[in-house]
Amino acid sequence: MESTGTSTAPEPGASLITGTPPITGTPLIAGAPDLVTVPTRQGLEAVDIIRRAAGQASQAGGVGPVLHDGSGSTLGFLVPPGTADAWDLPGSACTQTNGRGMRFGDTSPAAGATGWLLPPEAVGPVTDPEVLRAALGEAARLIEAADNCC
Repeated sequence: MESTGTSTAPEPGASLITGTPPITGTPLIAGAPDLVTVPTRQGLEAVDIIRRAAGQASQAGGVGPVLHDGSGSTLGFLVPPGTADAWDLPGSACTQTNGRGMRFGDTSPAAGATGWLLPPEAVGPVTDPEVLRAALGEAARLIEAADNCC
């Protein structure tokens, strides 16, 4: 997956992750969050890294809501609006949502559809982009080391 910096948002009513219906319900936060999409393996490692760091520091600032796609190939981290303007991390993409398709509340999506790995009501409002960038970098290094071991 290539880094794309900013990219266009989906059409009104379209899903944030291609091929799935929009998530509906109540708005999550004022101002539409952006979405950082990464391969699932790297994303799961990053979630663990952020949670461990937040737990050790005994502070807020852990991971926010995380989406998974129906195929299981990507995870999407909600980040503050405007993050896509400067996002340039290789292996990931950040999309401006402009609020299109961004309704929340249904935490039990149909099988095979986009759903929540970490739903909004279970975690903070969004993931800090710098924390996410560092965790994704560490996750990539861990995965590379594991894949090149032995």
